[in-house]
Amino acid sequence: MGLRAILHLCLHAAVPALLAWLFWRERFGRAWLLLLLGWVIDLDHLLADPVYAPDRCSIGFHPLHTAPAIVLYGGLVVPRRTRLFGIGLLVHVALDAIDCAWMRCMSS
Repeated sequence: MGLRAILHLCLHAAVPALLAWLFWRERFGRAWLLLLLGWVIDLDHLLADPVYAPDRCSIGFHPLHTAPAIVLYGGLVVPRRTRLFGIGLLVHVALDAIDCAWMRCMSS
């Protein structure tokens, strides 16, 4: 696994931790856990062959990483009960999009 992939995975844990600490410090553990649940959308990688391809952009390729799904994640931010989970999903997608941009820059 390359440096980019390792950094990408670390950011998927670190960014939710930072957000939980900054905005929901009094309930950090619960907030971080709900934000980390955004990783659940990577289950769609199991539909791909190969399951993990380090040079493949997830956005637009995997079903749970498409525009209609992302709109639904935005909708989850509205109700208070699902807000942290929705934010976690959107953070996950944003980090994946940054990874895609990084891949494009590295291949140019």
